[in-house]
Amino acid sequence: MMHTAPLDFRLATRDDEAQLIALMRDFYAEDRIEFDEARVRRGVDAVLADPRNGEVLLWLDEAGNTGGYAVIAMGFSLEQGGHFVLLDELYLAASLRGRGRGRQALAIVEQRARGRGVSRLRLEVNRHNELARRLYLASGYVDDTRDLLTLPLDARRDGAMQ
Repeated sequence: MMHTAPLDFRLATRDDEAQLIALMRDFYAEDRIEFDEARVRRGVDAVLADPRNGEVLLWLDEAGNTGGYAVIAMGFSLEQGGHFVLLDELYLAASLRGRGRGRQALAIVEQRARGRGVSRLRLEVNRHNELARRLYLASGYVDDTRDLLTLPLDARRDGAMQ
């Protein structure tokens, strides 16, 4: 039987911004996500400035050291019945992986989402990340068999700014 190691967290504040950005760099490199520092900083600033946008949880090891993070963001969808929570990012550094901590992180995120009064918690997972995908499905998440598409509105299209 697997021994479960405790996972604790604290809410990030503006004082944690540099540490959060460093963790994000690690996560993005590992998960093959483009790290656009200016765009990332805008998002971090917005979520840390206004709890209506969401919150950042910093995962702590037994000694109280930060070893990852989660970002939950508020979304709105008619199909989802109004407001929902998006688990925007979930990262556990190698030192915190295993021993049930991924499941604990998801349970904590679920509790935080319920505390916001929503009935839906959504996430996206990269196709190459089969380990995370299996964890999410085993935790009750449902594959909606859809693709998430993105249109960069700040990019040039057909020679004109949109």
